[in-house]
Amino acid sequence: MIHLKIETFEKYQKEVQRTRSFNDTELINYTLGLVCESGEFGDMIKKHLFHNHDLDIEEVKKELGDVMWYLSNLCNVLEIELSDVATGNIEKLKSRYPNGFSCDDSINRVE
Repeated sequence: MIHLKIETFEKYQKEVQRTRSFNDTELINYTLGLVCESGEFGDMIKKHLFHNHDLDIEEVKKELGDVMWYLSNLCNVLEIELSDVATGNIEKLKSRYPNGFSCDDSINRVE
């Protein structure tokens, strides 16, 4: 099993291009795919929490993998480094929550 670190996002982002469609519908295709796959994951969680379904971690990994594939290829289409997205998000969260998340910091957040 490969465990990705921020430094390996570049390798993953390059690898997913092997299954890109490379056409003028990519932006909308991958955007809708990201939304749909995120919804499928959300539905799994909803069913687990409200319908008493078991939460199958292997299925969760598959759905989150699909989310990651679409996100990575959106970055490819837009010529954005996935590692920059990940790093930027960490930096944003460190700025918002320098001591870790707290409800008080969330309510009184300054952008």
